[in-house]
Amino acid sequence: MTGALVFEQVLNGLQFGVMLFLMAAGLTLVFGVMGLINLAHGSLYMAGAFACAAVAAATGSYWLGLAASLVAAAAAGAIVEVLVIRKLYDRDHLDQVLATFALILMFSEGTRYLFGSFPLFLNLPDVLSGAVHLPGGIDYPRFRLALIVVGLAVAFFLMALINRTRLGIRIRAGEADREMIAALGVDISRLYTIVFALGAGLAGLAGALVGTVQSVQVGMGEPVLILAFVVVVIGGIGSIKGALVGAILVGVTDTLGRFLLPAAFGLFMDPARATSIGSALASMSIYILMAAVLVFKPGGLYGKAGAR
Repeated sequence: MTGALVFEQVLNGLQFGVMLFLMAAGLTLVFGVMGLINLAHGSLYMAGAFACAAVAAATGSYWLGLAASLVAAAAAGAIVEVLVIRKLYDRDHLDQVLATFALILMFSEGTRYLFGSFPLFLNLPDVLSGAVHLPGGIDYPRFRLALIVVGLAVAFFLMALINRTRLGIRIRAGEADREMIAALGVDISRLYTIVFALGAGLAGLAGALVGTVQSVQVGMGEPVLILAFVVVVIGGIGSIKGALVGAILVGVTDTLGRFLLPAAFGLFMDPARATSIGSALASMSIYILMAAVLVFKPGGLYGKAGAR
C-alpha cells in the first residue's frame, strides 16, 4: 500500500462526499425550513438522472442533458410541492412519511413505464474524458476531478445565497419563525415552493452526475437518500455548512473504510475472509461516525441556530 494509492482513495472519498452534499443540501433545507420529512427526495435525484440521459440521447449534447436534469427535477419538485407537499405542513411526521413514500412508488412506476427497467448509460464529452496526471504519479479521471470542483462550487454558492441575499434572509427567517415572516408580508407558500424546487434541482443535478459515473436506473435514489439523511444528522438540520462538512466526512470515511479495513484484516487472516469482514465493518463505519458525533453534539456539528 503506497501513499499515492491512499491519496487517490481520499480523492474518491471527497468526490463521493460532494455528490452526497448535493443530495443532502436540499434535504436539510426542506427539513430545516419546512419541518418536512421528504422520503421522495431520492426520486427527484432519479428524475434528474433520467432527464439527463433522455435529453443527452435525443440531442447528442451532454451539457444540455445536465441542464435538463436541473430544470426537470426543479420543475418536478415545484409541482409536487404545490399539489401534495403543501397539504402536509400542518400534519404530523407519520403522515409526511406515508405521503412521500407513496410518491416514491409513483415516481418509480412512472419512470419504469416511460424508460423501461433496463439501465441507461451516459457518454462523457471529450473535454471530460481521460485522466489528469497528479503529483505522486497518480492518473486520476478528469471527470471525477470536475465533480469535486462542481460540488464545492455549488456549496459556496449556496452558502452565499443563504447568508448574503434577500432570499437567503427570508429562508433563514422562515426557519426561525414562519408565522412572523408571513405576518410581515412574505408569501410563505411561494417561499416554500422556491426552497423545495431548489433542493429538488440540486438532487436532480447530483443524480445526473452520479449517473454518468455509474448508470441511470429505477430506484437509484433510495440508497443515496439513506446516506443523505446520515449527512444531515451529522452536519445539523438546516445547516448548509454542516451538510458540506458532514458529506465530506461520510464520503471519506466510507471510501477509506472500504479500502483500508480489508487490507488491515488481510495482515492476519486469509484474503477472502479479510475482505468479507473488512467490507462489513466499512459499511458500519459511517453509522459509527454518526453515533460518535451525536454523543458529543446531539444537534449535529452545526445544528445550532445561525450556524451556517
